[in-house]
Amino acid sequence: MLSYLIIMKHRIFYLLLAFNTSILYAQQTSVLFLGNSYTYVNNLPQTLKDLALSLGDSIVFDSNTPGGYTFLGHSTNTTSIQKINQQAWDYVVLQEQSQLPSFSPGQVSTAVYPYARMLDSMILANDSCTETLFYMTWGRQNGDASNCASYPPICTYDGMQQRLRESYMEMALNNHASVSPVGVAWKRVRDNYPSINLYQTDQSHPSIYGTYLAACVFYSSIFHRSSVGGFISSGISSSDGLILQSVASHTVLDSLSLWQSNGDIPLPQFSYSENNNQIIFSNQSDNSSSYSWDFGDGTFSTNPNPQHTYSTAGTYIVGLAAENNCKSMTRIDTIQIQATGITTSSLNEIKTYPNPASNVINIDLRKNYPDVQISIYGANGQLIETKEYRSVEMIELNLKELSTGLYFLKIDTDRDVILKQVLIEK
Repeated sequence: MLSYLIIMKHRIFYLLLAFNTSILYAQQTSVLFLGNSYTYVNNLPQTLKDLALSLGDSIVFDSNTPGGYTFLGHSTNTTSIQKINQQAWDYVVLQEQSQLPSFSPGQVSTAVYPYARMLDSMILANDSCTETLFYMTWGRQNGDASNCASYPPICTYDGMQQRLRESYMEMALNNHASVSPVGVAWKRVRDNYPSINLYQTDQSHPSIYGTYLAACVFYSSIFHRSSVGGFISSGISSSDGLILQSVASHTVLDSLSLWQSNGDIPLPQFSYSENNNQIIFSNQSDNSSSYSWDFGDGTFSTNPNPQHTYSTAGTYIVGLAAENNCKSMTRIDTIQIQATGITTSSLNEIKTYPNPASNVINIDLRKNYPDVQISIYGANGQLIETKEYRSVEMIELNLKELSTGLYFLKIDTDRDVILKQVLIEK
């Protein structure tokens, strides 16, 4: 299991998600939304705030989203300019009019890109540490009929979606900024879960499902964590909510370096290998200037590529904090150490099933242990419950009181500590 924590400017430090304590790592992040009705319909900013709060994070936001507004309009709008300059924002989200970025490359280069650059320049002039986050929107349900004749690629949803993706990715590249890939997640839901209608009856604006999907994508884009297990908007079933959370989280986190490699957010990455009982860490981070390692055994290093020897066997939570002048982000991973070095055998010996689970999960220890302690943690790292067992080989763990979401099991035996990820679906 790996996880990411991001700490924004003026708060340069890092936290490790320790499984032997109860930690709720709240972060307060400021976000300004500049867009139009795609942002204000169903109140996307408030939905994002509610979702973040349910997962232990805090968002303060402001917005200016007049209907039909373009980047050109925002670049000369007194309210938008005043809001950009009113404080040092962590993020400013830029959402263009829904059709313009899907037009021909030549038209987009003159009608969109110059004003995206103008807005980004205003944002950075106010605070050079603010991250511009482009809101990649979605194609209309059956393509853009009103402009189909003049530019056939947008006659279909797929063609329009592809052009939106290309344009927003180019905007991020041109402005050294990041993208929140809502449109990519939107297509994945359409392709794989067609019973979930993301559109209103106008085949353009988002339904409550579409807005909730967008909020989940923004949560992972901003906090670099999964939204699984978080708040679900009223009117959306828990099963559909879990689908939207999962699609959004995978869309962002499985390709984080794609959506944010052009921005200024540090992206810590590392791998490790074992040589004669010594663990060799290889740092593959981007957008970073300094590094801090926590090896999980009370020792630390600022060497970009350290080597470390663990004195005792066990499970260790390793954190790499990558920093630049504005931000710090930490990647967390776990490694298993035995007397001879790294091992993954214990993870394979103990079996948990079914997964996803509903009301119970079976833990097959594969042998009789004299003492076993099972701890359940929420997706945000908060300890929910601990149970102790004696002389058992098989445990049936009751999950009836837990809601749909992602959880972690910490299984302590007299031999070692094993971490298991469990998805609960009601």
